[in-house]
Order: sequence, then C-alpha cells, then structure tokens
Amino acid sequence: MFLVIGNVMDKHEVAALREAAAEFEYTDGKSTAGRYARDVKANLQAKPSKELDALFETVRRKLMAHELFKSAARPRKFARMLLSRYRSGMEYGLHVDDPIMKGSRTDLSFTLPLSDPESYEGGGLVIDDPMEERVIRLGAGDMVLYPTSALHRVEPVSEGERVAIVGWVTSWVRDPARREVLHDLDVATRAVFDDHGKTATFDRLFKAKSNLYRMWADD
Repeated sequence: MFLVIGNVMDKHEVAALREAAAEFEYTDGKSTAGRYARDVKANLQAKPSKELDALFETVRRKLMAHELFKSAARPRKFARMLLSRYRSGMEYGLHVDDPIMKGSRTDLSFTLPLSDPESYEGGGLVIDDPMEERVIRLGAGDMVLYPTSALHRVEPVSEGERVAIVGWVTSWVRDPARREVLHDLDVATRAVFDDHGKTATFDRLFKAKSNLYRMWADD
C-alpha cells in the first residue's frame, strides 16, 4: 500500500525542524548505503549527534500520535531514520532498501520533506511500479509511506536544495496484505461508529478487526 499523509507536521513544526537541520554537520550519504546501492547514491546525510536524535524523537512522537499512520503502518518500532540533503546535481539511483537495519526488519519506508517543493527543481521520489513509475513531490510536512520492498530512486536535483527525513518502520504485522485489511477495517469501524454510535454491528465489526490483529501480530 502506498499512502500520502498530508500535514504530518504543521508549518511551524516544519520551520523549526528545517532551522535545526541547517545547523547540523553533513557527510557523504554513501556511508549508510548497502553494497549495491553505494555506487548510485550521491547525497549528504546529517552526522549522528544528540541534537539529531532529539529531532528524530520529535518525528517519532508525532507519527506515533497520528491515527492514519498508526492504522496503515501498525508500527512496532522505527528501525532507522536519516536526515538527507540533496544539492544541485545530487541524486539516488534505482535501489531497494536493506531488509534489516540495526537488527530490525524493515517493512515500510517513509519520506517526510522539510523543503518546500517550490524551493528546488527535480528531486522527485520515483517508485518503480509494475504498471508505471510514480513520481512523488510532496509539500513540506507531508509524508509518503510505501513498502520497503519497492524499487525506487530520487531524481537529480537541478536547482536548489531538497532536505527530507527518511525512515524505516518495523510493523507488528509483516504481511502487507494483512496490514491493508486491518487498515480497511479501521476505516469501516470508524465510519460505522461516527454514523450510528456503538451498535451491535459496530461491536461485531470491532471484534473481528481486533481478533484479526491479535492473530496476525508478531510475537
């Protein structure tokens, strides 16, 4: 499931994160690329620091409080986050992300831009779909969530600077089809409750969703 979630961070939160990002030291992004992705990766990444950890913790808290993100991702933990910077001429060629990061399985990837799309040219996130390539350019503070198993790339930035937080999620439910079923049931139960309240129909539907989650969640 591919999902764009708007306004994960409001404009004030984005401005604060962008201001913090401007103060970090950056290093060659190849240092965190896998063996086969290293040759196609040309970007910069913020060096580890306590300040960077604090920024990531702000994002974690925001996402873990976001109902749509929680419904779609069923997050057990965040395997990793990076703060990436692309300047003119930088890109990341076609690749698939590592299945294990820091000892955790990666089920879902996300990109959360901090740069306004009007401030740079190019730099679209391109998802390799069996039918067609999807080019995604989001507003600052919006987020795209997609399967880590997907081939994808970042188009060359031809002007300006693209700064984004990228991350990987370990889900309680590793099967993407099952995660989608649970998300659909979340949407349905919420709609039934909003329209009719806590009825017998709602209770049965909520019971089915809860028990499926219990059956499918990793121990």
